[in-house]
Amino acid sequence: MMENFTAYIPTKLHFGKEVLSELPVSLAAYGKRVLFVYGKGSIIRSGLYDRIMHMLTEEGMEVVEFGGIRSNPVVEDADAAAKLGRERHVDVILAVGGGSVIDSAKIIALTIPVNHSGWDFYAKKAKPRQAVPMIAVLTLAATGTETNPFAVLSNHTEGKKDGYGHFLCFPKESFLDPALTLSVPKNYTAYGIADLIAHCFEMYFGAGDTSLTDRIITSIAREAMEYGPRLLDNLYDIDLRSRIMYAATLALNPLTGYGKVSGDWAVHAMGHVLSLLYDTPHGASLTIAYPAWLRFFEKPLNNRIAALGSEIFRENITAAETILRLETFFRNIGCPVRLSEIGIGADQKEALFRGFISNEVNGGNMKISTEDYPRLIEWMM
Repeated sequence: MMENFTAYIPTKLHFGKEVLSELPVSLAAYGKRVLFVYGKGSIIRSGLYDRIMHMLTEEGMEVVEFGGIRSNPVVEDADAAAKLGRERHVDVILAVGGGSVIDSAKIIALTIPVNHSGWDFYAKKAKPRQAVPMIAVLTLAATGTETNPFAVLSNHTEGKKDGYGHFLCFPKESFLDPALTLSVPKNYTAYGIADLIAHCFEMYFGAGDTSLTDRIITSIAREAMEYGPRLLDNLYDIDLRSRIMYAATLALNPLTGYGKVSGDWAVHAMGHVLSLLYDTPHGASLTIAYPAWLRFFEKPLNNRIAALGSEIFRENITAAETILRLETFFRNIGCPVRLSEIGIGADQKEALFRGFISNEVNGGNMKISTEDYPRLIEWMM
């Protein structure tokens, strides 16, 4: 039976060629003082930084910059940016980058109005009451953060990497020009493809019975698996970049949860431990974790896994064949499927075990206990 749901996606989405020309007008609606948040230099190398700065100065805006957001973002950077934004009384946040930058900007938006760390929201020590408006310009198709209310950050002091969601985290507007992803190298393009597929699977294996939402989910995954390999062979094909960018946006948009209780998210929790401990790229952590998780739950989810495989590969196949084909697909697009492939050996089992414990890797729909960790870790090896 389908679950009740409330449809709420308030982000205004600008998608397509040269949509960035509309950015100054959108920003001006929120004020003149802009906190410009970006990563560790890719937008400078691509020329996007200069283009945006020219737009903002032409519009007569005062720009407060915070660069250097890491690819596995940390709460310390978000707190530092929030402090800067608070001191400079910014009106609006402009986040330019991939998921790490936009996720950080969401927490910055919540933290500017308060006098505590953004991690207090994750730790449930505080509830947000307001947020500075935030506008996103996406440069990497992967996480779907541009139209959802979720943000993932690491806290190395606490030994945790976690996600947080609140309706105040929705970007006010997001700009998606596929041309801005042309400079993304092949490996990170592949990680983005893997990430969006993993988002589909997390929702597919979540609790709830809603056939139409499942069909939407599997169609998005099929789209990525059809066009992803073509893109990796033609990195400058703007049409293929467009298709993958659109798929990534839909894959973790609230749409894929309608009628369900929730997603499962155990695989993301497993992947977060890899990113926290070894700075593993997010997409790569998921292609290592998913085959292990599927094998662990192959018996209880046998029919469900087989149905997934039959939908995405368009032929009747078993659960075991589905797992093998998915693993092969990830390998073929250049993503690791074992820890050994990224230089993590058996001597790290204890560190991984402790990381699973501190990050409470327990799953949503399909429960995982502490006793299950060694088996999952072994399959990841």
